[in-house]
Amino acid sequence: MKDELIKKLSDAVVDMEEDETVEISKQCVQNDINAYEAIDKGLANGMNRAGELYEEGEYYIPELLMCSDAMYAGLDVLKPHLKKDENEVKEKVVIGVVQGDTHDIGKNLVRIMMETEGFEVIDLGRDIPPIDFVEKAKEVGASIIVLSTLMTTTMDGMAEVVNILKEQGLKDKIKVMIGGGPISQSYADKIGADGYTTDASKAAKFAKDLVSKMKGNGLEA
Repeated sequence: MKDELIKKLSDAVVDMEEDETVEISKQCVQNDINAYEAIDKGLANGMNRAGELYEEGEYYIPELLMCSDAMYAGLDVLKPHLKKDENEVKEKVVIGVVQGDTHDIGKNLVRIMMETEGFEVIDLGRDIPPIDFVEKAKEVGASIIVLSTLMTTTMDGMAEVVNILKEQGLKDKIKVMIGGGPISQSYADKIGADGYTTDASKAAKFAKDLVSKMKGNGLEA
């Protein structure tokens, strides 16, 4: 029953069926299916599949937006049922799309998955200058900056964020994660980013690991 509902949830997102996504999300709640699992393996999985169809040229921006509408509608149902430790001090993450790029579906998905992992996420939006990421991270006391782009022409902005952190002596305190279509592990290594992941749920889990390592090293931000 559980696996079947979660698969249906993923399919409903891919098929752009907003009402169906809401209905199946409600069924997940009624059947006591773990909300995080339904979001991760259902909604996020569907959105990742839609992203692959987009990359393969099967879907275009309008389809992708309809898929994300369905995903958000499902999230509205499932999010209140996430189990969170209210006493836990939330780690802060600053996220945004680098200057020159306005594609934000991937970034939005990462934000949602990070929120479900218990992070407090400050979303700067899209087309953000590198210095703004650093200034905001300092202002709110964030331990991670997450940068996204789908364009090769804007990748340099990611390197610039890392360089600003180095110049200001903050590279140990504020970690940088990057992602998006043209990004690779080798590019992350080249610019000195602390992490690269291929999809939203992996990004959220990676961020959690990153924070626990920082705490283990006594590098509280």
